[in-house]
This record gives sequence, structure tokens and C-alpha cells, in this order.
Amino acid sequence: MTFATAMAILTSVYPPGERGRAIGIASAFTYLGLSFGPVLGGVLTQHLGWRSIFYASVPIGAAGFVLVLWKLKGEWRSPPRGRFDLAGSLLYALALPGLMYGLSRLPGLAGVWFLAGGLAGLALFVLREARAADPVLDIRLFRGNPVFAFSNLAALINYAATFAVTFLLSLYLQYIKALPPQSAGLLLVIQPAIMAALSPLAGRLSDRIQPRTLASLGMLCAAVGLGVFAFLAAATSLAVVAAGLALLGFGFALFSAPNTNSIMSSVGPQHYGVASATLAAMRLVGQMLSMGAALLVFTLFLGKASVTPATHGAFLSATRTAFAGFAFLCFGGVFASLARGRREDGAKEA
Repeated sequence: MTFATAMAILTSVYPPGERGRAIGIASAFTYLGLSFGPVLGGVLTQHLGWRSIFYASVPIGAAGFVLVLWKLKGEWRSPPRGRFDLAGSLLYALALPGLMYGLSRLPGLAGVWFLAGGLAGLALFVLREARAADPVLDIRLFRGNPVFAFSNLAALINYAATFAVTFLLSLYLQYIKALPPQSAGLLLVIQPAIMAALSPLAGRLSDRIQPRTLASLGMLCAAVGLGVFAFLAAATSLAVVAAGLALLGFGFALFSAPNTNSIMSSVGPQHYGVASATLAAMRLVGQMLSMGAALLVFTLFLGKASVTPATHGAFLSATRTAFAGFAFLCFGGVFASLARGRREDGAKEA
């Protein structure tokens, strides 16, 4: 609910010429939260156990709830549009978990069946939405709006290629480099800290420069950063890891706010809610695919074995393979980002 509406609310109150700056600031605060996450998670896990992470989320959520009721004045919504698409929603709600569960069960036969069922369900969902009078996801936004379509595709690819980085590196730092959880969290904070620092600047630039220029450059930087991790070894220095994280943070900052600005500026006010929700779906589906792909690679290399000194070689092979695949995926995303074309809202081509 939060992810699907936050960007729509923000976009509705800022004109196109100021929207990138606002989105950049919002992105910065998102990444500040991500910066604190690994550090606080490491401290809590090390001193109070992993369950404390979930207890700590309760007062944070309560504080956010009170803050919204207290400070967020006014309301905005698009005009009512017919009936709720219950059939399309059910198809989507069944197909996506089936797809993800199947991916998690590969290479077993059950995984193949669930994966096939999930893909078939998504195909039926697209066919249903293309014909529905009041679709939950308006396929016409993708058909007749290349900026919207390719910007969302670029977001999907970017999150699919980068989300598992923290997961993979946290295991690498703890098992291979023998760092305690707290120290590993402090090192991993480099990426979101740089993202938080640079996102407002990137968002402001996207008000003046075509977002595809900035987003494509950011995607390329992220691909290079992932390529650095494709050569991880036991002897790799922590300085190299830090440099790769910094490059990823720089690339993601250049990509995220401009790409979001591109998506939200490519539709009219009546579609802000759908555009915001679609972007959230691309982000979360990409994150799930990223983790699913990482776990599949681990299954292929390690099977059901635990990560122990005896399996460190297989673990490193799995990690390098995952990062190499993510680097190639991210590099391909550069072309999806470039294919979006110009954003027709007055921004000038770089």
C-alpha cells in the first residue's frame, strides 16, 4: 500500500520542472533508511539475536503511522473508473507467487511445474487486462507509451540485477573474510550512503537533462560495479569490495531518481496511481527475481550443503557466477533504458 501510493502523492503536488528534485530527495531518504538497515541489523543480530530486528520494526512502523496522520494534510485521488478488476487481480495474485515459488524449487520437477504455471498465469493476466473495460493494470500504457514501457522495463532489469548484492556480499564478508555481522553491515552501508548523497543531485539534473541519458549512464556504472564482484576471491581486499560498492551506489543514484521521474512524467494525472503502482511492482518483482536467481545458483553449486570451510570453493564459484550473470543483465538494461526515447515534458536532450 505504501509503495503503490507514495510516488503518486509526491508527483501530484510538484510540476514537471520541479518533480525530479522532489523525487531525488525522496529517494535520498529511502536510501538513508537502507543505509541504517545493515548497520542496525548487524548490531541487533550480534547483541540481541535476529528476532530483535522484527521487534524493532514495530515502533518504527507506529511512528510512521502517527507522522502521516499528523503531518500529511489534504487528499488526492484520480477520478473513479468503473468497477474493481477482481478477476485480473486474482490472476496476478496467483501467478506471481507460483512463478517465484517455482523459481525457488528449481531444478526440481516441482519447480518446473510451478514456474510454467506462473508464466501461464501471467500470460492469461496480460490477455485479460488487454480486453478488460476497467483493468487493474492498463496495458495500453505500455502499448502506446514507449517512455513508460521501457522505463519500467529498465527498472525491472536494474532491481533484478542489483538487489541480491547485499545478500551475496554479506555472506562473502562473513564466511570468506570472517567479518562479524556488525562489521559486514558497516562495509555494506557504503552503497546506500552514496545513493543517498547523490540522489537529490541526480533528480535535479533529470529536470534539465533527458532522464534516459542519466539513467542509462547509471545502469552502465552499475554493470561495471557488478563486473568487479564477478572476480571475487578469498584474497580480494576489502578496498576492492568498497570500491565496487561505491561504483554501484553511484550508478544506482544516477539511475533511480531520473528513471522514476521519467515514468511519472510520461502519464497524465489520471494515471499517477497506476504508474506509481506499476513502478513498485517492477521494483518488487525485480527484487524477488534477483533473490530467486541467486538462490538458484547456490542450489546448483552447493546443493543442500551448508557454507563451511570445506565448501568455500563452491561458494565462491556460485557467488562469481551470480555476479557475472547480474552484470550481463545490467549491461543489457542499458539498451532498454536508451530505447525509451525522449520524455515529452519540456526537458532538453543532453
